[in-house]
Amino acid sequence: MLIGAHVSVSSGYIKALDYAQSVGCECAQVFAKSPRQWRGGSIDPEAAREFAAERAARGFGPLYTHTSYLINLAAIDPEMREKSIAALADELVRGSVLGAAGVVSHIGADAAGDPAAASKRIGSAIIEASERAGGDGCHTRLLLENTAGAGSTVGSTFSEIALCIRATDLPSERLGVCLDTCHAFAYGYRVDTAQGWAELVAEIGETIGVERLGLIHANDCKFGAGEKKDRHEWIGDGFIGLAGFEAMVCVPELAGVSVVTEMPGEVPEKDAVNVLRLIALREACAESQ
Repeated sequence: MLIGAHVSVSSGYIKALDYAQSVGCECAQVFAKSPRQWRGGSIDPEAAREFAAERAARGFGPLYTHTSYLINLAAIDPEMREKSIAALADELVRGSVLGAAGVVSHIGADAAGDPAAASKRIGSAIIEASERAGGDGCHTRLLLENTAGAGSTVGSTFSEIALCIRATDLPSERLGVCLDTCHAFAYGYRVDTAQGWAELVAEIGETIGVERLGLIHANDCKFGAGEKKDRHEWIGDGFIGLAGFEAMVCVPELAGVSVVTEMPGEVPEKDAVNVLRLIALREACAESQ
């Protein structure tokens, strides 16, 4: 289990890598463009190659990208649907250019409240975006992120995400899941206990298959279980608590899954403290085995 954080690339890729290592990251997540825009400037291929080469030279772990927050794969409106598909295709290509191990995306919201119909729309949108991106030689793995369950968002349960995955017929190496601990807890999954983690991993295995779990967003939660409030807190300072993350790093099925934090607060403290807390828990678990 490699541990890292979401880091900014605003000062350039190599400086982002320098920063990531300075705060103890073993892997990282970045935005490949502004998350609040549909489009962005193109990525310099030479800079991307240098970034990938430098990561390899330093023995740095996998890189992940996160898509625009505007994407709604469940959209019914034709214009919104087309913009979302085009944006996802672009994000997949960007991830490929950067050599990302996965591209994380929120699924979107279903205004109609029909999960079966929504899953079909989502599945076809993913297929179309993948086909458009594939035209550029891109085969980047897409990772669908679970939600906290607020409003009409899709993907708060893994059975719901499974419907979307089955609608694509894409293999696990092309389509997987990113598990956000804050979102899961906010929805009602008891990831504050070892028993809760065992039950969650079992559910993932039964619905989508553990092999589809491609990344974990390790974030504590400012609110209680089942309150459906997506508010990230520092590791151990929220309602999941240190016990929940201590249990997480000891789950055998998660040993090969990378972890990144997405924390509020000021850099570098927010990243250095939270990455170190998770690494300390992981090492303590290894020593106890």
